[in-house]
Amino acid sequence: MTCGSLLTLLLAAAVSAGTPILLAGLGELIAEKAGVLNLGVEGMMLVGALTAFAVAAATGSPWAGATAAAVVTGVFALLHALPVVLLGVDPVVSGLALVLLGSGLSASFGRPFIGQPATAFSDLPLPGLSGLPGIGPVLFTHDPLVTLGLLLVPGVALWLRSTRPGLLLRICGENPQLADAQGHPVLWYRIGATVAGGVLAGLGGAALSLAETPSWVDGLAAGRGWIALALVVFAGWSPWRLLLGAWLFGGLVAVGFRAQAFGLDLPTYGLKLLPYLATLLVLVFASTGRLRRHLGAPAALGRPYSRERRE
Repeated sequence: MTCGSLLTLLLAAAVSAGTPILLAGLGELIAEKAGVLNLGVEGMMLVGALTAFAVAAATGSPWAGATAAAVVTGVFALLHALPVVLLGVDPVVSGLALVLLGSGLSASFGRPFIGQPATAFSDLPLPGLSGLPGIGPVLFTHDPLVTLGLLLVPGVALWLRSTRPGLLLRICGENPQLADAQGHPVLWYRIGATVAGGVLAGLGGAALSLAETPSWVDGLAAGRGWIALALVVFAGWSPWRLLLGAWLFGGLVAVGFRAQAFGLDLPTYGLKLLPYLATLLVLVFASTGRLRRHLGAPAALGRPYSRERRE
């Protein structure tokens, strides 16, 4: 195997491995842009992965599995949105409860599916793009969920920056008092953004169980939900930087899991720890409020809002 072909394989593996993180991270970015912090991404990814696998196994259709995962995790995110947005419950407590609930449900209901064959997505090279020299085999020869992630990045960036609903959602995260004074339903924007984040986290879970590692095992997300949370901060709440960060972390995951397959004489256990060590460093680096503001955190992130508690 030549150095060029090895590099192409590694880059393609990084794009594929980064897609579940990218989808979940985009969902969390949308929720946080509206001012809602959701630490339950890991639990939602686990629920989405199991739902997608179970429905795909029952129907023989990975598309049905991915759709079911999106619906179920959207409802799951609503369990976080309603108490946090409407009742002012601490989002950290609610998010951690969501992780525990998702982990417990997936472990309990996933036992019958351990070891079962998966009805997985097949690679679907994009005509005209997959043959491009250099980037074609890296970006455009993957399963449809990878393509979806690539399309969502510019779509979310454009929607947040250039459309009226996107701008209003950002105002809800920066200055909800102003949005409310202008007659916009702040609470509904926040609930909708949180549900949209849950849908994307579910698709990230589906990418795990139906594409990246077509199978079901307990704890399949393996911390990717926490990595997605850290990446939102690491990217400064920018979809484009989130994409690069997802590929970076995907590359670390891919090298860790594929080093021996590629003939690389590297300490694989140490490589598998790299994404999680990097996540801890990012969270420590971004732990101070001043630094979070410097990175571009929404001003009202994690702060409940109601007309009775206007500041």
